[in-house]
Amino acid sequence: MAERTQPGNLVVMFDNLTDKLTGVFAKLGNKGRITEEDVDAALREVRLALLEADVNFKVAREFVGAIREKAVGADVLKGVSPSQAVVKIVHDQLVDLLGSGDNTLKPKSAPPNVIMLVGLQGSGKTTTAAKLALHLRRQDQRTLLIAADMRRPAAMDQLEALGKQLDIPVYRENAGPEDAPKVAENGIKRAKEMGVMWAIVDTGGRLHVDEGLMGELDEIKRRTNPLEILLVVDAMTGQDAVSAADEFNKRTGLTGLILSKLDGDARGGAALSATHVTGVPIKFAGTGEKSDALEVFHPDRMASRILGMGDVVTLVERAQEQFSEEEAIALERKMRKAQFDLDDFLTQIRQIQKMGSIASILEMIPGARALRGKLPADVDDKKMKRMEAMISSMTMWERQHPDRINGSRRKRVARGSGTTPADLNQLLAQFKQMQKMMKQFTSGKMNKRGIAGISPPRR
Repeated sequence: MAERTQPGNLVVMFDNLTDKLTGVFAKLGNKGRITEEDVDAALREVRLALLEADVNFKVAREFVGAIREKAVGADVLKGVSPSQAVVKIVHDQLVDLLGSGDNTLKPKSAPPNVIMLVGLQGSGKTTTAAKLALHLRRQDQRTLLIAADMRRPAAMDQLEALGKQLDIPVYRENAGPEDAPKVAENGIKRAKEMGVMWAIVDTGGRLHVDEGLMGELDEIKRRTNPLEILLVVDAMTGQDAVSAADEFNKRTGLTGLILSKLDGDARGGAALSATHVTGVPIKFAGTGEKSDALEVFHPDRMASRILGMGDVVTLVERAQEQFSEEEAIALERKMRKAQFDLDDFLTQIRQIQKMGSIASILEMIPGARALRGKLPADVDDKKMKRMEAMISSMTMWERQHPDRINGSRRKRVARGSGTTPADLNQLLAQFKQMQKMMKQFTSGKMNKRGIAGISPPRR
């Protein structure tokens, strides 16, 4: 199984939208009691923020209209915390916007279950096919990738290379551009022979206005009888993605969307519009270039993250992927016996890095967004890399006895890690302080008087 690499930040694309929305809600919160005029002023700002984020005009108008109807028409403004009630309405409406239909993949009893990937040229179908196959394998569901993009030989080579890299079988034929339906059909036959749960058909990119190529999709669909027809939408495309999604859905009958390149720096609002316009759910989101950078799309979690409310559930899931129960117990035992050393610290650094960047982790902690720009330099990915380099340059004896690293050893470690003795001194001082805190937590001093005799606040 491929090692899980560092996932991307799922909401980096919506940073500006998040900042604007949290600013609007902060203004409402500062008013205490709010009036209908206050709501209208806030919703004008919300609508403008959505349009600036490239959300479809009609979608933005309907979104704001629905919020106003619920906020003004249900005695919300007369409640104890009207601003919080409005935020809750916005959150629920955003979930509705993102969460149309069932976003899970449900195999039939008789395999293979066919997934047909469609989309515009350059949307990322081939890499998405490999990512999806890896995701399914992690669910203990075997998959065959079928290279049916016959008009771009590089696509077949790319899919075959990805299959070898991930140890996932790929079916391909040396056939002409017009033979895509036949190749897809033969691939399904091969999938049946292999007894795999899923067959993923990678089709060629095409414009929805090209009648000939859309007819080819109709024929592939007829011959393969797919359980799922998933449109891969480049989240950086803009409003073209919305119109393309609508036309593909009318022609092929989509069952879901996969947002690719959601880790980009475009405005991204078109991605929010696509599911509302088509009425089909977003099932996955691509969050980076690595083969494992594909996340199941959860509308409620995405809504919370866009509104700056964090996403604790995803954070816990990522942590569980990196920290087994046995590792947690062993770590606790070492801490209790004051045996936590630099080698253990190195393991923790690497596991945290696999969970994502420090910034992406903070985005999932409620309230942490307000601390951006105020956090110490310690919370810095480059510094984490330097710490990892310094510890990696030490011998095992040095990792286990950091207090006995003398001057000559410090120079050698600094030279080997490309840092300075001052950097190493700072690391050792911070680690010593951390050991001291751990000792206080586990030696009984964390009692009624708090840590190191500091009294806890009264309740």
